[in-house]
Amino acid sequence: MSQASPPPLLVPPLRLSVVLAVLAAALPLLLQLPGTAAAGIAAVALVSAASALRRPLPAALRVLLVPLIAGAVLVGFGFRVGRDAGSALMLAMLVLKLAELRGPDDARRVLAYALFAPFAAFLQDQGPLTLLLGLAGALALLWALARLERAPEPPLPLRRELAGLGQAVLLALPLAAVGFWLFPRLPGPLWGLPENALASTGISESMSPGDWIDLMANDRPAFRVRFEGPVPPIETLYWRGPVLTRFDGRTWRRNEWLAGLPAPALETGEGPGIAYTLTLEPTERRYVFALESPAGWPPGLVLGGDATLVAREPLRNLSQHRLRALPARPYEPVLRPEWRQALLALPEGFNPRTLRLAREWRQEAANDHAYIGRVLGWFNAEHAYDLAAPPLGRHTADEFLFDTRTGFCEHFASAFVILMRGAGIPARVVTGYAGGVPNRVGGYWVVRQMDAHAWAEVWLEGEGWVRVDPTAYVAPERIFDTLDQRLGSGLAAPLRPVFDFGDSLREAWNRFVLRYDAVRQTELLQSLGWRGADALAVGQAFLLAAGLALALTLALLLRGRPREPDPLLRAWRRFLRRCARLGVTKAETEPAGVFLARLAERQPAAARSAAPLVAAFVSLRYAPPSGTADARHERAALVRALRRWRPPRTAA
Repeated sequence: MSQASPPPLLVPPLRLSVVLAVLAAALPLLLQLPGTAAAGIAAVALVSAASALRRPLPAALRVLLVPLIAGAVLVGFGFRVGRDAGSALMLAMLVLKLAELRGPDDARRVLAYALFAPFAAFLQDQGPLTLLLGLAGALALLWALARLERAPEPPLPLRRELAGLGQAVLLALPLAAVGFWLFPRLPGPLWGLPENALASTGISESMSPGDWIDLMANDRPAFRVRFEGPVPPIETLYWRGPVLTRFDGRTWRRNEWLAGLPAPALETGEGPGIAYTLTLEPTERRYVFALESPAGWPPGLVLGGDATLVAREPLRNLSQHRLRALPARPYEPVLRPEWRQALLALPEGFNPRTLRLAREWRQEAANDHAYIGRVLGWFNAEHAYDLAAPPLGRHTADEFLFDTRTGFCEHFASAFVILMRGAGIPARVVTGYAGGVPNRVGGYWVVRQMDAHAWAEVWLEGEGWVRVDPTAYVAPERIFDTLDQRLGSGLAAPLRPVFDFGDSLREAWNRFVLRYDAVRQTELLQSLGWRGADALAVGQAFLLAAGLALALTLALLLRGRPREPDPLLRAWRRFLRRCARLGVTKAETEPAGVFLARLAERQPAAARSAAPLVAAFVSLRYAPPSGTADARHERAALVRALRRWRPPRTAA
């Protein structure tokens, strides 16, 4: 009994193309993973690629690597089993599968498996760079599959391979465009936000000393602002977010009861106001970081009892809001007793030195304004701004004010509010962002996560709520410096136009692609005259346009069939089509003489006029090739005769 022959091995060039295609497909997802996980998977990818191209890893080692890699991925994601950890684990298994690449079947499996990677990358990020890398990875996989299907024939020249791939992509563009513009849009993302996006959304509903240290080094945009008129002074750009009123001795938290009260009547100064469009990066929260004293907002937003704008639904997508603000003034001159009690509350047993100082200084001060001025002067004279502030223990305000004397906005805002409440002045912590940097290429402002800021509000009798920013009395340059001032004349200054151009591309991408949602889709159909444009109408429009796109693609495919390069064969096929109109069709495998005999039975006159042409075609087609001038003339004459041939008028 004969043994089965071993499966064929991939030739080195084809093996290399498969490895390169898999690595290209893995790259966009790899760039979205946390640093430790990405570095580990990249190392596995390099080892597996080397194994696929050179010496295979032992089977026992591959089996051992599977649980080790799976465990490392789970540890890197804190044992959170979800979409992001699952994508990382599948990517690790994909690059490890390269180590068992041997024959064509292995190549087909790994290429099919790799198609998930560009798709999974879009679950993490939908920016233009991810799109370009994802498209490159998908095209590389198609290129490798096409080369694999041609084996064992030698590969085509690279130019012809790329031309064929480009033609296939162009044929797919009509249906892809219809899918983007007209496929019914969901009101929110199908899978929600990725965990890495949630980890970088910045401001939350709580604040403890030192919580923002990572945020202060995060240069990711939080939102972009396009002013419709002159840009207001940068020292007025306070973008209000969650207001924190409950304090447990270490952490400030939002009070849902106070925030849910009716919106206060905001007192605003004279002036035309500030009109602007705010484009927020997606979060799972509802805060809209608007300028203080908003005077106009769209219907999807509401003003809370703490004077903060919030959306009715969590902002899971990129969102854009057209807003208006007026110059800020103190507001809410009357404070209900139950509100006052909540805004003076402090936990017992915390910060005794701070509270003792607050009582002493308030007794010595002529009024609240004098007391506040003395506290701010103390901050300015004896405290410093430093992101490398040491950690604080149980008595956070005591240790900051009397021991370390260094900190950043969290420390200053928290200690200031404690000093105010200790003196009997209602106060609260306001979090949000301050300042921003202009993008000169795009003509808008960018507020980054590192612009996160905390300040205070105090309630003064006869005035109402007044903003006080203790950090601005210590280090105003750390709050309001523009990017030009931060870069100065250093090495990074010449790169400013590059940064602006790159961010303007992202902003344009956000505006024209990511913000194309169900509302804009409906507006598009209505502008095209599609009345109603409800969900049913959108579905009908999609089906109609998809049918037209498929018909166009089919027409291009039929028209783009490769043309026969031999003029004699083209003329012969034209001759046969004319014979077919007489009711006699030649089969592909039928000899020309047999076909002529059948034609004579059905159409004798046509057969008599066609017989010399058929005989000449058989002689020239199957005779040994001859390069003489007479042979070329004879061939050209036959081509002309076949093209001119028509059935006799007597043929039925």
